[in-house]
Amino acid sequence: MKETNHLGKRRKIIDGFEKVTGSAQYTADVSLAGMVHARPVLSLYPHARISTIDAEAALAMPGVIAVLTGHDLNRGRAAPSRSRMILAEGEVMFAGQPVAVVVADSEARAADAAALLDIDYEVLESVDDAEQAMTDDLLVWPHGAPSADGSMASLHGGEAGGQEAQKASNIDQQRVFERGDARAALESAHVVIDRHYSNAWVHQAYLEPHAVVAQPGVRPGQVTVYTSTQGQYTVRSEVAGALGLRERDVRIEPMTVGGGFGAKYGILDALVAAVAMHLRRPVRMVLSRSEDMLTTMPAPGITTHVRLGADAAGKLTALDVRAVIENGLFSFGHAGIIATVIGGMYRCENVRIETFEVVTHRAPTGAYRAPGVPQALFALESSIDELSRQLQQDPLELRYLNAVETGDLTGTGQPWPDIGLKACLDRARQHPIWRSRGQVPGEGVGLAIGGWPGAFSPAGAVCRVDTDGTVRLHVGSVDISGVHSSMVLIAAETLGVEPEAVEIVQGTTDSGPYAPGSGGSQVTISLGGAVLDASEQVRDQLVDLAAVQFEAHREDIELVGGQARVKGVPGMSVGIGQLAQRAQRQAGGPGPVVAEGRAAIKAGAPGFIVQFVRVHVDPDTALVTPLEAVAIQDVGFALNPMLVEGQMQGGMAQGLSIGLYEGLAFSGGTLTNPNFLEYVFPRADNLPPIEAVIVEQPSANGPFGARIVGEPPITAGAAAVANAIRDATGVRVTQLPVATEALWRLMQASPN
Repeated sequence: MKETNHLGKRRKIIDGFEKVTGSAQYTADVSLAGMVHARPVLSLYPHARISTIDAEAALAMPGVIAVLTGHDLNRGRAAPSRSRMILAEGEVMFAGQPVAVVVADSEARAADAAALLDIDYEVLESVDDAEQAMTDDLLVWPHGAPSADGSMASLHGGEAGGQEAQKASNIDQQRVFERGDARAALESAHVVIDRHYSNAWVHQAYLEPHAVVAQPGVRPGQVTVYTSTQGQYTVRSEVAGALGLRERDVRIEPMTVGGGFGAKYGILDALVAAVAMHLRRPVRMVLSRSEDMLTTMPAPGITTHVRLGADAAGKLTALDVRAVIENGLFSFGHAGIIATVIGGMYRCENVRIETFEVVTHRAPTGAYRAPGVPQALFALESSIDELSRQLQQDPLELRYLNAVETGDLTGTGQPWPDIGLKACLDRARQHPIWRSRGQVPGEGVGLAIGGWPGAFSPAGAVCRVDTDGTVRLHVGSVDISGVHSSMVLIAAETLGVEPEAVEIVQGTTDSGPYAPGSGGSQVTISLGGAVLDASEQVRDQLVDLAAVQFEAHREDIELVGGQARVKGVPGMSVGIGQLAQRAQRQAGGPGPVVAEGRAAIKAGAPGFIVQFVRVHVDPDTALVTPLEAVAIQDVGFALNPMLVEGQMQGGMAQGLSIGLYEGLAFSGGTLTNPNFLEYVFPRADNLPPIEAVIVEQPSANGPFGARIVGEPPITAGAAAVANAIRDATGVRVTQLPVATEALWRLMQASPN
C-alpha cells in the first residue's frame, strides 16, 4: 500500500471536544416549545390479563395532562416485534411491557402520577425459561408467533438450510446447517470432546438510557422523531409500520448516541410518536435505568452442546452443535449468525449445527455487539482447548493446524473471502505472555480465537467544496464509534487537504444520503466506498478546473495542502476554494464543485482476532483476578490506529465482563437486578491492562484495504477467560458468568 499523508496515523475524533466539555446534544437535551413529558407504566408480571386501569388519582395530580392506554393509541394494530409495540391491550406478555403512559408538564410530575396509576391484573401462568418452553405444555403464542424480523440471520446467509416449526410451538424456528456426516465422523474419530455450556442473558449496559422526543407535523399524519439511534432509516421504517404512516411522513433526527452496542434501533420511538400525534404536541420520554433494563432488548441466554472429533494428529474430523437460543417474546434471528461463526472458525468436512430459537414470557432479546457469537465461541473454544489437552498438543498450534483460510466454508456453507486468522495466530505465537506461560503457580493463560463476517450494504455520500476551501461531506450514517472521523480522513487524503478542513454534515432521513445502520461492523466498508467515490469525483472536478486555468495537462495537476498546483512549477497554484468560487460564478461554466458518491460492494471484509488473558485464581477462595489481556486483530488497514485500538480494547473489556461478571437474574419470568447497583459489571480496577496488537492484511473489498473492526474484539474474551481458569486450576467452567462459589465447588471436587 502506498504511503498516505493522513490515513494510518493516530488522530483525535472530530466530536471529542463537544463530548468532553458536555456541549454535545443528546436526546434528553432536546427542548421544544410546548413540550410535555411522558412516563411509561410497565407490567409487573410476565403474563397477565389487564382487568382495569384506574387513572383517577393520577389525573387529579397537578400538571398531569393525560393517561393513555392501548385503547387510546393502538388502533387495533398487533405488534409483530418489540420495535412496533405500542402499549399492551387486554393482556401483558412480559414483565416490563409498557401498559400505559402518563403525560405531565414535568418529568417529576409524570413520574409521581405514574406511581399512582392503579392497574388490576389477573395473573396467568407463564413460560419462564427455555427449558420450560421446549416442553410445549404451555404456549406463549397459541395461534403461532407473529412474523419476526429475521434480518440479523440473513446478513450472512443465515437463512440457508432454515426450517420453521411446522405447528404451533414455543420453538419458533428450528434450523439445521449441515455438510458431510458429522455423526458418522464422530463414531470413527480418534478423540471426541462432548460438553454442554450455558450463559446468562446480558444487557448492553450503555451509559445513556433510551430517549425519544417526538413532534407532530404541520398536518395530521406527520411526525418528527429526535432519537438516540444507531440507524435512522430503520427507525423510520419501524415507526411508519407501527403507526400505519407513509415513510415520507416520518422524519428522523438522529442525535448524539451515548452508547448503543446494537440495542438502539427503535424501541420507544413508535410509542412516543403515537403519544405526540394523539396529543398534538411535542413529547419527550427518557427512561430511568430500571425502566431501560426492564423493557429493552438484551442479549439472549443460550445453551450449547458441542461434540468435537479429531484424528490422532489433531485434525478436526467432526463438529456437531446443538444450540438453544432463548429469545423472549419475539424471535430475533440469532441462529444464522451463530451457525456462520461456530461452524466457520475451523476447517472441517463434517459439520452439523442444529439451532432452536424459542420464545418465552420474557422481554424480547435483540442485538448486542456480535450477536450470539461470544456465547457460541465460549462453547467452541472451550471445547477446542479441551481437545488440545486430550491430545497433549499446544493449544495455539492445534488452532493453527485447523484454522480456516480464504475459500474455506463458514458454518452456513458460504466460502470466506480473504481473511487473516493465521496471520493473527503467527503474531500471537511470538507474544511474551504466551511464550512465558506456566511459570507462576496459581496463574493461567488462556487463548481463544474470534471473528465476525461483517455486514455490508449500499451507501451514498455527497462531497462539496465551499468557496472558503472547506470540504463538506453529507452523510446519512450515525456515528457511534468515531467512524465519521475516518470518513474525514478519506476525504482529506483524496483531496489533498488537512483533516481540519473537512466537515461532516449529519443528514436526517429527509436530507441525508442513504446509509446503513451503525451495526454489524458495516459502516466503514460500506460508507467508506461512497465517501471515496464522491471525493474522487470532486478531485477530478478540481483538477479539470485547475488544468483550464493554468493551460496545463490534467496529469500535471496535483492537489496538496488545499491547493491545486502544477507539478514542478513554483508559483502556479490556486486554492481549491478559489476554484470552487470561479466554477459556481462563471456563466455557462461547470457549476458548483459537488458530487454524489455511491458504493455497493459485493462481498464483506471479515475481521478475525486472537485473544489471550492471564489470570490468577486464589486457591482458597476461587476469586479470579485478570492480570493481563491481549487482543491481536487483523484490521486490514487501520485508517486511524487510535480509534482501532479503542475498539479493540473496549470490545475485549466487554468480552471479559461477559465471562466474569455480567448476567441478568430472573425469578421466574421477572428480572430481579434491573439497575446498575445489582447488575454487576467491572469497574476500572476490575479490568487488567489490555494490549491492542494491530495486524494489517489488506482486504480487497474495504476502502484502502480496511476491514471491519467493531465486532471481533468482543467475540473471544469470555472463552479466553474460561481457558485461563482451566490453565490455572485444572477445572473447566461451563457456565457464564463464572461464579466464584461455583468455581470453588469445582475446585474442591477436582482431584488435581
